[in-house]
Amino acid sequence: MPSGREQISAAEVPVMSRPSASAKLKYVSLGVLVLQTTSLVLTMRYSRTLPTEGPRYLASSAVVCAEVVKIIACTVLVFKDGSFSVQALNLVLREEIINKPWETLKLAIPAGIYTLQNNVLYVALSNLDAATYQVTYQLKILTTALFSVSMLSKKLGVYQWLSLLVLMMGVAFVQWPSDSAAGPETQELSTGSQFVGLLAVLVACFSSGFAGVYFEKILKQTKQSVWIRNIQLGLFGLIFGLAGMLAYDGKKVLEDGMFQGYNSVSCVVVLLQALGGLVVAAVIKYADNILKGFATSLSIILSTFISYFWLNDFDPTRLFFLGAVMVIAATFLYGYERKPVVSPSKV
Repeated sequence: MPSGREQISAAEVPVMSRPSASAKLKYVSLGVLVLQTTSLVLTMRYSRTLPTEGPRYLASSAVVCAEVVKIIACTVLVFKDGSFSVQALNLVLREEIINKPWETLKLAIPAGIYTLQNNVLYVALSNLDAATYQVTYQLKILTTALFSVSMLSKKLGVYQWLSLLVLMMGVAFVQWPSDSAAGPETQELSTGSQFVGLLAVLVACFSSGFAGVYFEKILKQTKQSVWIRNIQLGLFGLIFGLAGMLAYDGKKVLEDGMFQGYNSVSCVVVLLQALGGLVVAAVIKYADNILKGFATSLSIILSTFISYFWLNDFDPTRLFFLGAVMVIAATFLYGYERKPVVSPSKV
């Protein structure tokens, strides 16, 4: 029979291994968040500026394909949660989606807004370099905070309001027009493209903020699985995406097909856009606010370096670096949680 000391040692082994395992999961989460955020932006930008012989792939078609992939992925995850039982899968889908039409219809609003957001992101990255886009898109922190206050009655602390002010100043510096040695026609074209890109990012920020808070409100009101909710979002997103594709690119689709201009890069973009949100949802429980701040900061830095050295579409200025540092600082400041002061115990 083992001694008491041996029993204690055996019991302590898993306890002592937990911190290291948790730390490893946090670092893995950090890597996944950075990889997903950076790779999506860079590949999307690369796919929209890559010289092609024939027609370029349609952004509206890519959005539709991403919704199809997301529905399939979420269905597989629900199938896995049901111990890979086809009967259990049919039961869950029937009970949670078909037999609850009003609950399902609630997802139509955020699905439509997310579809708009996904389409305008292609417009933004067709007109802005990846680094400028990454920094400017952090304005979604501001819109999400404002919608959280108005829709969820959330209260923000002093540090959070201060971070939003710093964030707006940082984005203003990043978007500040710089002197260029290019001719007036080229400079006017660049300014016009940048304005279109900025407008697209602002639309994406507001749509992301509203849809995210609306979706959060729905999740708090019901106990449905996140994967079921994503299937519902995907179904409406697919309907809205098809409608948008036919409305804006219907003639091109009839002439050259829905998959015109597709190549390996555009397929990677579709996969990253579809699975990126699911990957983040899977790892976010291991990532605290500080870790998310690190992920955002590293993603901005990586996008800046790759845009400058690889894509060759970005010429950083002092104002850009100042604005980028302010946005990174604001990201950390918004996630800062002030620790309560522990009063000394009375003797």
